[in-house]
Order: sequence, then C-alpha cells, then structure tokens
Amino acid sequence: MYKIIDKRYFSPKVVKLEVEAPEIARARKAGHFVIVICDEKGERIPLTIADADIRRGTISLVVQAVGASTEKICAMEPGESFASLVGPLGKATRIARHEGGAVVCCGGGVGVAPLLPIIKAMKAAGNRVVSVLAARTKDLIILEDDVRRHSDEVIIMTDDGSAGEKGLVTQGLETVLQREPVAEVVTIGPAVMMKFVALLTKKYDVPTVASLNTIMVDGTGMCGACRVSVGGKMRFVCVDGPEFDAHEVDFDEMIMRMHAYD
Repeated sequence: MYKIIDKRYFSPKVVKLEVEAPEIARARKAGHFVIVICDEKGERIPLTIADADIRRGTISLVVQAVGASTEKICAMEPGESFASLVGPLGKATRIARHEGGAVVCCGGGVGVAPLLPIIKAMKAAGNRVVSVLAARTKDLIILEDDVRRHSDEVIIMTDDGSAGEKGLVTQGLETVLQREPVAEVVTIGPAVMMKFVALLTKKYDVPTVASLNTIMVDGTGMCGACRVSVGGKMRFVCVDGPEFDAHEVDFDEMIMRMHAYD
C-alpha cells in the first residue's frame, strides 16, 4: 500500500499528492512515470513523476480530475493509500550539457508538472535554462516557484493576460529564439500546443523533444491506445517514449485519435 502523506490543491480540479514510495523515489529519473490504481476496482492511471524526495522516501504526483478514476484520486486525503503503484516506467529524458546555447522548457497547464524534473536535471547538468509557462489564466499556472528555483529565467504567458504576458507559449518561445542561441527545446502540454511549438522550432532548426504522456491509457503497451506515428513509423508512447523528436511526430493524427476519448 502506498500512503498519501501530503496533499495540495492547485485548483479545484488539480491536486499535488506526495506519496510514500521509497524504492521508486530512489530509482526514478526525469521523464519517468508510474501507474496508479486508487482502489481494488479502479482503473490503471499513468502519471508522470513530478518530483521525488529520497530522504523522505516519497514521490510527488500532479493529478487533474478529468474522469471518474482521476476524480477518485483527487478526492483521496492524507492517510489514505493507493491499492497499487508501479514504476518507474518509460524511458528517462536524455539530459546533456549544451555549450552552444540555452535549453528552453515549454510547459502548458498541468504539463508543467512532468516538465519540472526535466528543468531540474537540465540545470544540474550545467545548462542555461529558460522556462516558458503557459495557461489560459493566472490561476492555472502551477509550480511557478519551483520552476523559478531551477531556471535562469521564467517567462509566463496567459491567454487573458492575467499573469506575465498576454499570448501563447509560442510567442514567449519565439522571443527567446530571436534573441539568443538555443540548443534544445523541451515541450510538454496539450497536443495542439506541442504541435505549434514543434512547427516554430522546425522553422528555426532547433532540436525539440515532446513528451506525449497525455495520450497514455494502460501504460504497458498492451492496449494500443497510445500508438503514434513518429517519423512515419508506429510507436507506443508508454514503452517507446514518452518523449520523441517533436519534428517527427504526426501531431494531426495524434490529436484526431485523442478526440476518440472526448
């Protein structure tokens, strides 16, 4: 049993849970995810590990209530335990030190949670890290303080201009691309956001990695729900990813398939 020891609300439908999982905390790397089952009748929910504390033996998960199972998870309180928690799963993020430019990390909405460990790892590797966080409105910007602690610069973009600059993540990203050398871009968020980040960075010829965790369902490769076309070949996000060359991903196909779950 994996006990919840702390809970924090980012919004009425988005919570951060700190969960006892010492072995996973020791083994996890940036980019890894876990499979959570809240009770004996619950379904498998893949969640990227947002943080880990080896000393406390805990991992942090950010959960958005979008269906029955995630609503159950978000309703759980400290002292309660998950029936099952398996991980770390997936392939870890490739972390490299770039001498020729900055690493720009673009996160949209709850995508900032899985982006945070990548920001930390990129900074620890000696990179200049610029983080661009985007959301519809100020109240939907999450983990800003944590991101600032591990970034050289943070740019906030909101649709309504209630925080930072009014506009889209691509506008904040292009500001950086136009003013300084950028060695790599990492993007996590809604599929349509990642699509337009990839289109922009392709124009500037900047290598870009996208995490496609939003399409995962089963998390083991058995259900086939997370199949995507990458470079003209079929890939499974949960076992081959979750991160891929963004310029090779067929985002239009991915977005069309995700509508099947609406």
